[in-house]
Amino acid sequence: MRSEFGPVSGVSPQLTLRGSYGLFIGGSFVRGSSVFKTISPATEEVLAEVTHGTTEDVDRAVAAARQAYERVWSIMPGRERARYLLRIARLLRDRAPELALLESLDSGKPIRQTRDVDLPLAIAHFFYHAGWADKLAYAGFGAAAGGPARPLGVVGQVIGWSSPLLMLAWKIAPALACGNTVVLKPAESTPLTALAFAEICADAGLPPGVVNIVTGDGLAGQLVAGHPGIDKVAFTGSPEVGKEIAKSAALWGKRLTLELGGTAANIVCADADVDAAARGIVEGVFIRQGHACCSSSRVFVQEAVLDELMAAIKLRMSLLRSGDPLDESTDIGAVNSASHLDKLSELASSADAEGAVRWSAPCTQPDRGFWFPPTMFSGVGEEQRIAREELSWPVLTVSSFVTPEEAVERTNGTRYGLSAGVWTRQGALNAWLAARLRAGVVWANSFGRLDPAVPFGGYQESGLGREGGRHGLEAYLDIPGLGAVDVY
Repeated sequence: MRSEFGPVSGVSPQLTLRGSYGLFIGGSFVRGSSVFKTISPATEEVLAEVTHGTTEDVDRAVAAARQAYERVWSIMPGRERARYLLRIARLLRDRAPELALLESLDSGKPIRQTRDVDLPLAIAHFFYHAGWADKLAYAGFGAAAGGPARPLGVVGQVIGWSSPLLMLAWKIAPALACGNTVVLKPAESTPLTALAFAEICADAGLPPGVVNIVTGDGLAGQLVAGHPGIDKVAFTGSPEVGKEIAKSAALWGKRLTLELGGTAANIVCADADVDAAARGIVEGVFIRQGHACCSSSRVFVQEAVLDELMAAIKLRMSLLRSGDPLDESTDIGAVNSASHLDKLSELASSADAEGAVRWSAPCTQPDRGFWFPPTMFSGVGEEQRIAREELSWPVLTVSSFVTPEEAVERTNGTRYGLSAGVWTRQGALNAWLAARLRAGVVWANSFGRLDPAVPFGGYQESGLGREGGRHGLEAYLDIPGLGAVDVY
């Protein structure tokens, strides 16, 4: 079975999908014993059949990664590893239109988002980390720290479905730059760009076993994260699964990085540029249909500008267009899966029952696929489920505050702490608020801007460790200490 999609203006004249995909182990695609179907969330059309990874498959992938680590990759000079990363970056750039289209088909995200944001960032991660590969000794990771830093070994990486290729890039690029090899398990509902990336690794001449891709459901992810041959685990996904992975990592003594999402908040002060704040808030939650770990699902606005901001947000929400992700005029794509849509609907119903006031922008949505209208709830209290639970969705909650101290207390009054935004014209107030927010990333008069050189991660149940920048490299290195020696 072969499926063809296109043309899409400005994206790609045509994309041809294979009928089925195997696992990428030891530098080539191999068949497994069972398959599952991956579908387009926008149309419910089957895109391809993908192999279910089993215990034996994960064993083979880890063995291939271990062999590549010991015989080739860990002993390769950093400048040589950099050349491979640069080849991958250039191939990603060459195939960017095709990959953006594939990402939109598989995830339901609008093509403008995948093409103009996700792909450039993914490519930038490989270029950025290629630059680090031969410079680790000059960034506090060398002799001054007590001896040359060493790679950890085989890294198991399990990623979510919100930005599949981007998450792959910010995990694989630093791991390879530091000399580790990888076994990656993409989300069950969005495996296709990871498999396309495997083709790119082969085209780049990457030594067999350096990158291995094992597809499958949550069980396959557990097999990768819990495998005794894995030296480090990096996971992006739900807090519940992250806690189980943390227990497993502690049992086996593995290094661990967790990025578990959160209920990000925007604080809008009375002196803020209200229209700019409304734009940043709407783009921060709705343009990705809420499918982002740092989605700005909560807004705290100072009472003096509450009505003005609500009106500005409603105006911008009313202009959003929901529909075909491949249409360049689409702002909001499809919800990732039927099961996730059920969770969204149930949580929204609980907000209605708890007394929150719902407002949905008028928009026409397709008959087929998984869709949820852009929605805003006002009058939300911290005790309500909608304010406490982490869920990637196109929903915004708005509450008012009187003093900056109250805004800080309410923003921090959650189990999470991944990101936040502050909107005020006063530099001193911006700095005061940012210093008191328990969030890994705080944006000032903007929201959601990412850069490979900036560390990203959260506090509390939003995760453990940082990804990106120099700090993100530490998670993939064993840095020896320098012991004191008495000389007589």
